[in-house]
Amino acid sequence: MGQILHGSATTTHAIRAAIQRSCALYAALSRELGIIVKTVAKWRKRRTVEDVRMGPKEAHSTILSVEEEAVIVAFGATRCCRSMIVSMPRNRASHI
Repeated sequence: MGQILHGSATTTHAIRAAIQRSCALYAALSRELGIIVKTVAKWRKRRTVEDVRMGPKEAHSTILSVEEEAVIVAFGATRCCRSMIVSMPRNRASHI
């Protein structure tokens, strides 16, 4: 089964597993694999070879409150629908 790695990943699942199994020093292992010592240390500490999500757990706006964002989304939806009705031929718009 294939792996999906993010754009800046420097290791595969196989390399991560090898890091976790190895008893070699961090510096020696990083030279051998061509990665930085910090990456070796990170994968030694983890229990799995899967990537951990680093972003926020739930997306939110840094500028608008939840209520303000909801008003803007609702206004945009009604504005979009109205523009679609106006741009329809007369015979189709009358059926809506």
